[in-house]
Amino acid sequence: MSIDERLKKLEEMNAKALLGGGEARIERQHAAGKLTARERVELLFDPGSFVEIDKFVVHRCTDFEMDEQKILGDGVITGYGKVEGRQVFAFAQDFTVFGGSLSGAFAEKICKVMDLAAKAGGPVIGLNDGAGARIQEGVASLGGYGDVFLRNVLQSGVIPQISLIMGPCAGGAVYSPAMTDFILMVKNTSHMMITGPDVIKTVTHEEVTAEELGGALTHATKSSVADFAADSEEECIQLTRRLLSFIPQNNMEDPPFVETDDPADRQDPALRTLVPDNPNKPYDIKELLRLVVDDSNFFEVAPLHAKNLVIGFARFGGRSVGIVANQPAHRAGVLDIKCSTKGARFVRFCDAFNIPIITFVDVPGFLPGVDQEHGGIIKHGAKLLYAFCESTVPRITIITRKAYGGAYVVMSSKHTRADINLAYPTAELAVMGPDGAVKIVFRNELKNAKDPDSRHKELAEDYRENFANPYKAAELGYIDEVIRPEETRLKVIQALDMLGKKRDANPPKKHGNIPL
Repeated sequence: MSIDERLKKLEEMNAKALLGGGEARIERQHAAGKLTARERVELLFDPGSFVEIDKFVVHRCTDFEMDEQKILGDGVITGYGKVEGRQVFAFAQDFTVFGGSLSGAFAEKICKVMDLAAKAGGPVIGLNDGAGARIQEGVASLGGYGDVFLRNVLQSGVIPQISLIMGPCAGGAVYSPAMTDFILMVKNTSHMMITGPDVIKTVTHEEVTAEELGGALTHATKSSVADFAADSEEECIQLTRRLLSFIPQNNMEDPPFVETDDPADRQDPALRTLVPDNPNKPYDIKELLRLVVDDSNFFEVAPLHAKNLVIGFARFGGRSVGIVANQPAHRAGVLDIKCSTKGARFVRFCDAFNIPIITFVDVPGFLPGVDQEHGGIIKHGAKLLYAFCESTVPRITIITRKAYGGAYVVMSSKHTRADINLAYPTAELAVMGPDGAVKIVFRNELKNAKDPDSRHKELAEDYRENFANPYKAAELGYIDEVIRPEETRLKVIQALDMLGKKRDANPPKKHGNIPL
């Protein structure tokens, strides 16, 4: 065979591989409102930068007449390329080939690209759209999942792992995305579930739709499985590209620095009146964040779940940071089971990947109630405390208003190794709020007072004036500086500059035992 004939064969095989399951199945994919795996890859990577590997791999199953059904690539596209000029690795499940089901060869392809990502030190993106284990391959398929799961765990905290759910993801297939750093889903077309609606109806007699059971909004609001619920696949991929822009390539590198024309010493006068004089009046912490970060660019993570705690990425003076902030506009910013877990996971991600953590505190305490106690608020609240205490990245804390009780300690206080702790003049640091404190400290006096209500009000005002302020904490060194609100941006940037070469370490150990 001549070189021309060999090259022609190569072109024919390439063309065949590009078709996946064929034109008819591609049309069905489009009719379902979904892009093909290749179209997704093209959207994710910079134009012309994607390099595919293992394009000609086929499965090795001979049972159930599978030896007569071999398709090049075997249902998953793997390779590497550039996203905004930075090296990224990916695998994209192809629903047009055996419904995107996983075979032994399919798993080997994923494992290979994950191993390459770990060696080269680049993020790995999984675009999931598959029917789970390939039944015809039996335990070989299950073993393949195990091989992928192991890599998810071993590479956790080493390289960023992001999962995009672009279609069905059920049974054992859900556990790989669950162990990655972020999960993005698409409304109406993507689903994650251990068991489907039919099985649930048979076993528990509950009737539920796939969307109600495991749709994007369900997982973004109720279960917290998903961090983002996008309106379309295109938006989902754009969110992924934006997410990548804030995080480093691996755990040995710093996050990317992005030049900005936003002055470091910019002082927005709106900050002076944003925090209300009335300590019981809510305000939107996200308004404050947008006023102090570079170019008002705050990228919120998990915006639909546990809204009393806001988490996300931003930049100060070009440096990428992770932000954790109580949200007074939702449940007064109280800490509860859901937001404690949400915050802990985010703090640990930032710490693993050298992203400084900026914490904005306005917290009245932990949410009281039987449901919270029986649900394990003690253990779940300890997750957030553990995460802050364990972290060694630069940490800057700003107390804008309330910082009461144990929640003050938990929210990146000086006692948990925070580096710089700042407070507004409106900050209130105390064991509890004035009303509750007066009822306990002056119980007998109030009982004997001629006008208990008037005396209570008088004592509460006195307590607020003398104790519920930042100056007692500043006297003890728990607050490094009381600042004017409009100075927030400058003070954070100055602290980040100072902490640029921070080095801290935890005692040598295999790993800690976080209260899960």
